Amino acid sequence: MRPGAHVPIRFPRGSVAVPLLPSHMQGLKRKIVYVVLFEGFAMLVATFGFSSLAGSEVGRSSMLAVATSGVAVTWTFFYNILFEAWESRQSVRGRSFRRRAAYTAGFEAGLILLLVPLIAWWLDLTLLKALVLDLALVVFFVCYTFAFSWAFDRVFGLPASAMPQPTSAP
Repeated sequence: MRPGAHVPIRFPRGSVAVPLLPSHMQGLKRKIVYVVLFEGFAMLVATFGFSSLAGSEVGRSSMLAVATSGVAVTWTFFYNILFEAWESRQSVRGRSFRRRAAYTAGFEAGLILLLVPLIAWWLDLTLLKALVLDLALVVFFVCYTFAFSWAFDRVFGLPASAMPQPTSAP
């Protein structure tokens, strides 16, 4: 789509033309926008997840959500650097279902290892109870990570690491 284009969003009582965002954001700016948007939504979900699943007060849960978000932001940044470095060396370009699933599984496994001790300490739970709580959130976040990264790529375009390599003219 061309820059400055609008897409209509239809509602029962009419529609609104919403401007499209830049479609091929790259580099550090792309990573920062990705992390900020992803974590903003994630903190809301985590606050209410911790509160309802652990029986914790919303204030205490929101502070844990901020702490886990800080860990997740750092992990996301470094994981994306590592994943895109690996991805750029692959002969097959693009982000297939299989590649997105591998990305999501690796990301979530690393995050579990980082967050379970923090959750256990913060909520005064055993590691096993913290793991169960974290796994309940992981079920949500696996789907969320997959859907968010797909939607993000649709709105902002693929990163350079996933774009087809240009072919040289004969």
